[in-house]
Amino acid sequence: MLRVVSWNINGIRSPLQAVGYQESSNCSAVAMARILDKLDADILCLQETKVTRDVLTEPLAIIEGYNSYFSFSRNRSGYSGLLRIPCLSPGVATFCKDSATPVAAEEGLSGLLATQNGDVGCYGNMDEFTQEELRALDNEGRALLTQHKIRTWEGKEKILTLINVYCPHADPGKPERLAFKMHFYRLLQIRAEALLAAGSHVIILGDLNTAHRPIDHWDAVNLKCFGEDPGRKWMDGLLSNLDCQDGSQVGPFIDSYRCLHPKQEGAFTCWCTVTGARHLNYGSRIDYVLGDRTLVIDTFQDSFLLPEVMGSDHCPVGAVLSVSSVPAKQCPPLCTRFLPEFSGTQLKILHFLVHRKQDPVFKQSALQLSNPTQVRMRQNKIRMRSTRPRPSQGGSSRGQKKLMSYFQPSSSCLQASPNLELPSLGALVTPKTPEDKVIAKMVEGQAKASEAKGEKEVQTSFWKSVLGGPLPMPLCGGHREPCVMRTVKKPGPNQGRHFYMCSRPRGPSTDPSSRCNFFLWSRPS
Repeated sequence: MLRVVSWNINGIRSPLQAVGYQESSNCSAVAMARILDKLDADILCLQETKVTRDVLTEPLAIIEGYNSYFSFSRNRSGYSGLLRIPCLSPGVATFCKDSATPVAAEEGLSGLLATQNGDVGCYGNMDEFTQEELRALDNEGRALLTQHKIRTWEGKEKILTLINVYCPHADPGKPERLAFKMHFYRLLQIRAEALLAAGSHVIILGDLNTAHRPIDHWDAVNLKCFGEDPGRKWMDGLLSNLDCQDGSQVGPFIDSYRCLHPKQEGAFTCWCTVTGARHLNYGSRIDYVLGDRTLVIDTFQDSFLLPEVMGSDHCPVGAVLSVSSVPAKQCPPLCTRFLPEFSGTQLKILHFLVHRKQDPVFKQSALQLSNPTQVRMRQNKIRMRSTRPRPSQGGSSRGQKKLMSYFQPSSSCLQASPNLELPSLGALVTPKTPEDKVIAKMVEGQAKASEAKGEKEVQTSFWKSVLGGPLPMPLCGGHREPCVMRTVKKPGPNQGRHFYMCSRPRGPSTDPSSRCNFFLWSRPS
């Protein structure tokens, strides 16, 4: 059996923090290995890694028992979900067990990033794109191909190519990104069909950033022109519609999950973390495992979602195939263990600053050499102490004075008036009984307490009158519960304004436990 898993991790460090990741290199290696063991995948495809080559660390890239392949963004900034985040590249990565080592690996879809050594090949006709367009589509690090040898239950060896993709998101406010997304879709389809024509089986898996059918989106009935979305139309042409008996919609690929679970509702893979929509499963299915028709029908045993796995706004998806992997004898050149900074041919400045453990023999010899030196230093200290001048013991004025000597009464003042008589204490203070002393202490304590309390109340009332203090949160109309304050981030006349809304997680309007539609602008400060 061959188990493949895909997961948009929304930053490779996010799931590591969920399993106890710290800044230590050993901890990050252990956490990454724990994730791989938990998912138990022969081939794990990750999207939105948000790392560039200069910040990728060896413990994250090289895990014992696996060989990994990364595609990095070559741009200064990248798109992630709904926002453009500077210096955070999308990036994809593929981890293969040593028992599923690929025979070839390649970055990008166009072939412009190929090194002609260990590449997958089979690019198809891309004349409809210019060289600048192809380079722009590949420069964001959104596609990574690995090619494997598999053996069927009949004993036949075949070629299987996995295309790990993180498709762009179409921001409604940026029409140029919609065009970029559709160009990426078109390039992906050309490359996949070229691989099929060359005799290879193909699996496209990853985040396609489009919910194909209404059953894949919780609020599809309220979306305008749901079926007219360009991304959904593209998927209609790519995928075969198994429900269509006349054969009018027969694409080269099959959605493996809908093939094995055609009527499963609430099968979502992505939720909005800001609104807490995951609590009520208010999301969409935009992560897929697509396989060519022959491969899915003949070898796919299961296709699954793992919504219980936390650490990202997406959940892992995967499939199980009734084939076995035939590992290559050597990893392709794209493998991260061959990168100069990890293979030892190129040293980073960090190597010269990291404290390394000394060899026991060297440490012992260093101690032996240091013993005579320590003896000489101690002898020199003793000589210095013996030759240092000490203050006289007779209490001369040249000796060092103590701080308390400045607070003692001067002897000259006492000698100036020897006959001065001070009145006795009994003449000034009237003797009191023990009961009187206790009462006096109680009265004095109460007076001090009331005085301090009164002073505190005066200060509190003064500052309240000056500052006013925060106003209580208004109650939402649907549940009569305290609201939460939010800030408008969308560009426009209301950007930066505060408003109140229901604090419950987002969900369907028919669910009384979900967020109500209460809205109230906050008063200007």
